[in-house]
Amino acid sequence: MAEKLRIVAERGACPAAGAELADLASESVIACDLKGFIRYWNPASEALYGWPAMAMLERRLGEISASSPLDSEHWQQLLREGRWHGPVRRCTATGSQITVSVRRTVRYNELGEALDVVEYGRGASIGVAEIGTHAAAEPQGGGAACWELDISGAHALLSPASAPEHPHDALGPDQEDALERLLSLARIVDVNDRTVRLFGGNADRKQMVGQPMANFWPAETRSVLTRLLAEVAACGPSQIIRRRLDQAQCVLRDATLTAWRSVAGGRNTAFLMVHGAAAGDRTAWELQASEDRYRKLIHYMPTALWQVDARGMGEILDRLRAEGVTDIASFLTEHPEIVELGKDVVCVTEVNSGAISLLGGRCAADLIRPVRYLFTGTPDTAKRIMIAHFEGRRNHAEQGRILTLNGRMRDVLFHITYPMPPEQMDTTFITIEDITERLRTETQLRQLQADHAHAARISTLGELATSIAHEVKQPLAAIVTNAETSLRWLSRDDVNVEKLRQLTGRIISSASRANDIIQHVRSMAQRGERERTSLDMSEIVEEALLFVRHEIEARRIDLAITAAPSCPRILGDRIQLQQVIVNLIINSVQAIAQAESTERRIRICIGSGPPGALGFSIHDSGPGIAPDILDRVFESFFTTKVDGMGIGLAVCHSIITAHGGSIEAENHPRGGAIFRFSLPAQPHEARD
Repeated sequence: MAEKLRIVAERGACPAAGAELADLASESVIACDLKGFIRYWNPASEALYGWPAMAMLERRLGEISASSPLDSEHWQQLLREGRWHGPVRRCTATGSQITVSVRRTVRYNELGEALDVVEYGRGASIGVAEIGTHAAAEPQGGGAACWELDISGAHALLSPASAPEHPHDALGPDQEDALERLLSLARIVDVNDRTVRLFGGNADRKQMVGQPMANFWPAETRSVLTRLLAEVAACGPSQIIRRRLDQAQCVLRDATLTAWRSVAGGRNTAFLMVHGAAAGDRTAWELQASEDRYRKLIHYMPTALWQVDARGMGEILDRLRAEGVTDIASFLTEHPEIVELGKDVVCVTEVNSGAISLLGGRCAADLIRPVRYLFTGTPDTAKRIMIAHFEGRRNHAEQGRILTLNGRMRDVLFHITYPMPPEQMDTTFITIEDITERLRTETQLRQLQADHAHAARISTLGELATSIAHEVKQPLAAIVTNAETSLRWLSRDDVNVEKLRQLTGRIISSASRANDIIQHVRSMAQRGERERTSLDMSEIVEEALLFVRHEIEARRIDLAITAAPSCPRILGDRIQLQQVIVNLIINSVQAIAQAESTERRIRICIGSGPPGALGFSIHDSGPGIAPDILDRVFESFFTTKVDGMGIGLAVCHSIITAHGGSIEAENHPRGGAIFRFSLPAQPHEARD
């Protein structure tokens, strides 16, 4: 509309400076050319007649006259004498008639040639005899919300048999489905400020122009509006059609819709006006203030926020759905160009300060563009966002990476909130949370945990040094004994080859056993993660006993192992699980030693645990666990031993939890402590 006023000013109908002053006038100021075509219409005219300026420019003043013959004589008198004043009857935008007292003046150029006519008007009093008025002027309040629409795309939907005298049949009896399409085909050419405030949501005038009217009109009254537009498209340019909305169905209360075809735009252009008070007794200025508060709140949120207009992508997805596409994920995989198109048609309309800071921008303008830059770090994120949109989800969240404007890669969490009808479809929100430091901290924590477990293994090896030396000493002694025997047999005259073969086999067997013990020690001392493999817990226990058998025998402890015949296998780290078993057995051995009891026993049971899990328990005959510390035994660095480090059971808890299992400790009813843990059983398909 500002552009239209600029053009009018350039034509000389109302100088720009004069237009600015007339905008502030309290009485109606209208400028026309000598044929009565309106070139200027000030805000007071909007208030008096209810017709917005954008709807009146280029129209004849006589079109709103309720007494055109008499007014025509007045016009001729004006052109002859240069001045005229008196009452006139005018039609308001709501269809009522008012009497207006007007003063008209012809303006001339330096040569004395008539340029245009300027009319000043005020609401008149009752009782003007020559007009026969019976009602005083009724100012039209805050003015109308006005739309200029391009309806050229709507004509194809209308019934060919439709005629101006049958406007109600314009859509045809079987074309109810065309209602929504008609509103989508009606494109916005221009809107006035009141339309932007009441219907634009977060969009401004520039963002509304060119968009389908369906994107802004409330869903509850779309059927009324589409039928009105259909009638306008089928009627002549001089006919004005009005409809009244009886209830507060949108942002206005007791709204009246007025529509007509544009004279200048022909059959392809229509005007729509909406009169009514703001719902809930809130004025347009109050609504604007509320929106300003909302924008300020969003702007200063600590979370980075993008508001995007995804209507273009929504139209593409709607077409795909109409064409029968159901598996959108497969379709986008086969047609990656759709994803690339979406990155360009979905545009950022607004960002807050958090978004500017996260991306390293200088101002919001750096980020107001297509969303492609948001997916540089993880391009596939755009595809998954489209899938969620197609499936009608309200929200979607995922972890990804984003490349900032200064070239830094950040780890982030994307959160997308999609609008749902009747919400404005241009208000898709993307919040992005920077988790780079959090992930770095988690990585450092995992490294500390790994170092913690490694230190625990080294500590365990230190405690088991005597036992390990004993285990290695036995095969080494056997090797020496068998080698010395072999030498004696070789010194005899009658060499027994078969005996030498047996002795050599024993030497090899003992050397292999010593090597196995050394390899187990080295494996337990090594750092780093290991691949999880299919394991038999009975084998794990037997291998762990290599480290502790001497300790058990030296303390004369009765060890019994019971394993169910059909124990499920597990997926795990062999060395870590051996470490758990060794720690639990050592814990039991030390508890028995502290008790100094004559009954020395450890019972290990392996079998099925909870559904889909393997169960393990170890019960000793020690003194048990004091009730006041029972819930602390798995805490790091908590110990009741004088020389203990308090990391053995903590590492057991960490390893079992990392394997997806659980571990607990309690006192057995018959005395002693019992530790239990369970681990997820290996799925059958994984065993194959």
